[in-house]
Amino acid sequence: MILHTESFGTGEPLVFLHNGLLTGLTDFEFQRDHFKDRYHVVLPDLRGHGESVSDKLDRFFEDNATDLAETFDHLGIESAHIVGASLGALVGIFFAKRYPAKVKSLVISGVIAEKPVNWPELHKQDTFKWRQILHYEEAVTYYNQMHKADWRKFIEMGQSEDWYPFEETQDLSAIDAPVLCMAGEGNPNETKSVLYYSGKHEHVHASVIPFASHLVHAEQAELHTKTLELFLSQID
Repeated sequence: MILHTESFGTGEPLVFLHNGLLTGLTDFEFQRDHFKDRYHVVLPDLRGHGESVSDKLDRFFEDNATDLAETFDHLGIESAHIVGASLGALVGIFFAKRYPAKVKSLVISGVIAEKPVNWPELHKQDTFKWRQILHYEEAVTYYNQMHKADWRKFIEMGQSEDWYPFEETQDLSAIDAPVLCMAGEGNPNETKSVLYYSGKHEHVHASVIPFASHLVHAEQAELHTKTLELFLSQID
């Protein structure tokens, strides 16, 4: 499917892939405003989010990679710099592996490389947190207004311990483009993953951002943006 997309500016395409339960316009707002005068900033709503209406989520990451490729073709984008956070970063990894010619560079944050030994407990904590959203009327109203599809399906998707694609995140060697992996120092598993990636792959750069945790792009937007800007400046 062709994803609903907003765009700003002209120049090299710079695509931001949003976090779960957000949209292209409601995530990466600081980064969008910073880069829109120098890049063609592209902000898709991932499948099932915002105005990209779909209830087919059983192959979420694979389908989103295909969706993104079809969207690129529809928009006339041959290749782009891809920046993703959390859920969007996972989609970015799938996309970069399956459509390497369409990726000039990949920037990811909020990703775990290898399955932690305490994954069952971490997953239990996460699913409890997400289920709590359903009990708050204001939150339900907010997400109902943001998404045209049934956003509750994403919470259902995450109930399975097997939802996280560790088989894809554990190895980035199939990605030819330069990669920047970022993490907040407050998330030990993601910080460990940054060092794991940079130690294993020569083409992967690492950045650990202080005073941040999982959503480093939002918690430390200026540092994330400056690091991203430096990374992009090194790419021909």
